Amino acid sequence: MARPSHMVVDLGALIHNYQWACQLAPKAQTMAVVKANAYGHGAVACANALEPYAPAFGVACIEEAIELRKAGISKPIVLLEGTFTPDEVTVAAEQGFWVMVEDPTQVHAILNAHLSKPLTVWIKVDTGMHRLGLSPQKLGGYYQQLLNSPNVSNNIVFATHFASADETNNSFTSVQLKVFMEATAPFNQPVSLANSPAIMAWPEAHGDWNRAGFMLYGNSPLDAHHPSSEGLKPVMQMCSAVTSLRHIDAGETVGYAQKWRADRPSTIATVAIGYGDGYPRNAESGTPVMVNGHRAGIAGRVSMDMICVDVTDLNDVKIGDPVCLWGKGLNINEVASHAATIGYELMTRVTQRLPIKYTQ
Repeated sequence: MARPSHMVVDLGALIHNYQWACQLAPKAQTMAVVKANAYGHGAVACANALEPYAPAFGVACIEEAIELRKAGISKPIVLLEGTFTPDEVTVAAEQGFWVMVEDPTQVHAILNAHLSKPLTVWIKVDTGMHRLGLSPQKLGGYYQQLLNSPNVSNNIVFATHFASADETNNSFTSVQLKVFMEATAPFNQPVSLANSPAIMAWPEAHGDWNRAGFMLYGNSPLDAHHPSSEGLKPVMQMCSAVTSLRHIDAGETVGYAQKWRADRPSTIATVAIGYGDGYPRNAESGTPVMVNGHRAGIAGRVSMDMICVDVTDLNDVKIGDPVCLWGKGLNINEVASHAATIGYELMTRVTQRLPIKYTQ
């Protein structure tokens, strides 16, 4: 008898969300970002599902790209943070990876490499986020060096990253867009600006290439409801089951440190999920879960392997009844708001202890 905790990943919903991203920006090519193990969904399975549709994939580092190549993914794979050591430049050329360049050190590593064939290079421009990217003032010099190098193919792409595109009323996105356009206009090369929130809410940022990440997995990155979010279907469902039931009197406490106290006679269900599975330990009492398709709330602290749920107001709860921690019917962003975090973190922190069941 296996522990009932697992994840369900709906690959049909993943494909739907990718196609929705393409519909929102029909004039752009849309890269599928599968970094961080496809945001916790399984990079190989997700890339295999999307390869018939996506012209390219995005990852954070060369290790993630190599994993996809070994699994048979043949489409271009963009190293979104570029290379970390000079030897990675050679590997990238051999494997056909596209390389982001965001720092003079990376530029020089490419210029000084001995390559059997040229690299496709993306140049990241720092338009105000000040995390990665070449400065707009020095962009022309680095661009010419790369363009003139036999190590670089002619199809260079200019890219940037938005700091606040998820905030739909924040004008800083427009500021960054203006800086980018002014910096890159002289070079007449393809551009890539839009991440998921920009694909969804900033159509003026749709360039030649868009980079769909969080939205692929079925949840909105935006800070407010937006019509574009209505086309998304959740891909990940964290599932478990009731493993124990008990009735307690008013005044009794539940869980570590006695943080939850019953204000009436209560029924408490224990569920086999915890921070050892990636469920957030700081989820507060009252954080919603779905028991038999009905909402209930966490009672007390999250343990490593278990949570307790107040099911007093639900009828006929039994051991073995299904529990959904997030997914269809319970948005991951809502759960994240009760844990002082974001849906991105909850997705990517799910541990390998939870087996994944893929559906189509």
